[in-house]
Amino acid sequence: MKVLLIILLIYLGVKILSRMFGPFVLKYFTKKATERFGAQFGDFRNQKQQQPPQKEGEISIDKMPKNKTSNKSVGEYVDYEEID
Repeated sequence: MKVLLIILLIYLGVKILSRMFGPFVLKYFTKKATERFGAQFGDFRNQKQQQPPQKEGEISIDKMPKNKTSNKSVGEYVDYEEID
C-alpha cells in the first residue's frame, strides 16, 4: 500500500512541477533552437549584405566551374522525325 501511495505522490509531484516549469523550459529550448538556426544562416545574410548593389540588367557570376568535362563515350546524336 505504501508503494502505491509513494508512486502516486511522485506522479502528482512531477505533473504539478511540469505544469509550473514546463513553459520556461519550452521557451529556453525554443530560444536555443532559434539561435542555432540563425547561426547556420547568418553567414548567408552577411554575405548578401556585403556585396555591392548591381545595376538592373547587369549579370555577375559568383563561381566559375574549375574544369569542364564531357562524356565522349555516350554515343552520337541521331536526329529523328515522328511519324503519325
